[in-house]
Amino acid sequence: MKFTANQIAEILEGEIVGDALVEVSTLSKIEEGKEGSLTFLSNPKYTPYIYDTEASVVVVNKTFEPEKDVSATLLKVEDAYKAFTQLLEFYNQIKLSKTGIEEPSFISKSASVGENPYIGAFAYIGENVRLGNNVKIYPNSYVGDNVTIDDNSIIFSGVRIYSDTKIGKNCMINSGSVIGADGFGFVPNEEGVYKKVPQIGNVILEDNVDIGAATTIDRATLGSTIIRKGVKLDNHIQVAHNVEIDENTVIASQTGIAGSTKIGKGCQIGGQVGIVGHVTIGDNVRIQAQSGIGRSLKDGETVQGSPALGYSDYNKSYVYFKNLPKLAKQISELEKELKALKEK
Repeated sequence: MKFTANQIAEILEGEIVGDALVEVSTLSKIEEGKEGSLTFLSNPKYTPYIYDTEASVVVVNKTFEPEKDVSATLLKVEDAYKAFTQLLEFYNQIKLSKTGIEEPSFISKSASVGENPYIGAFAYIGENVRLGNNVKIYPNSYVGDNVTIDDNSIIFSGVRIYSDTKIGKNCMINSGSVIGADGFGFVPNEEGVYKKVPQIGNVILEDNVDIGAATTIDRATLGSTIIRKGVKLDNHIQVAHNVEIDENTVIASQTGIAGSTKIGKGCQIGGQVGIVGHVTIGDNVRIQAQSGIGRSLKDGETVQGSPALGYSDYNKSYVYFKNLPKLAKQISELEKELKALKEK
């Protein structure tokens, strides 16, 4: 789809400097811009590229004044970065604007499908499923019995949503993720053989939750595993049964959260973090990458290490960690000198 600079200026409420009728059909980085593409300049270190880019339109701040000729049409706005983000959202809406029900797909007769759905080929929609308006289920996805998916949520290819899961509005679940698999519950008998504990709870994702690719959220043993509004989970994350993650917390890739742990609001958790079960992480906690959390954390703590220490304590300790061989040598030499003094 093509847009003129003038049409884009209307969307962004910007001012055109150059050819208002020039057309663009794709987005690009400024250093890789080609004819027919639109890009942006907000970071001053990329300014030299604006004089060489082949992009047809460049979104710039209103304060930008070129020092030499620029071949591209300039679109001046208050904040180029925010404006380009707005364009990315607009572009994504167009790209994801599929509607209709493809064949072959299976939709149970007891399922309810809202207005303007998209259900891709080979998707399975189970008994008593409720899909809201503008819900998109991409090909090869599985939606189990009694699942609810509210308005404007998107389920990408190859997602598996187990029975009784509840998904709110404006959620996005990326390919390969599994929502509602059994939690890891086993009890050993007298012979040491592990017997499975039935997992009869469910998973609840509230509104505006984003789930990355190949992430797993286990159903609760009893009750619900709950992901609150605005939570963002990266790829390859494990969320165990009965975990609760509060609003607007973000968690990076390869983090594992054991069962019944409660994580507060506004937390930032780095990649490859391990969190034990049955602990409470307070609000606005920062956990650095590759940390191991074996205790509850208070509101506002920042920790690092395994087992995790206070962030400043970790940094102070690290000075000694990396100098241990030197310190050991110094201690050995001091012991020899002390022994020699005692012998005298």
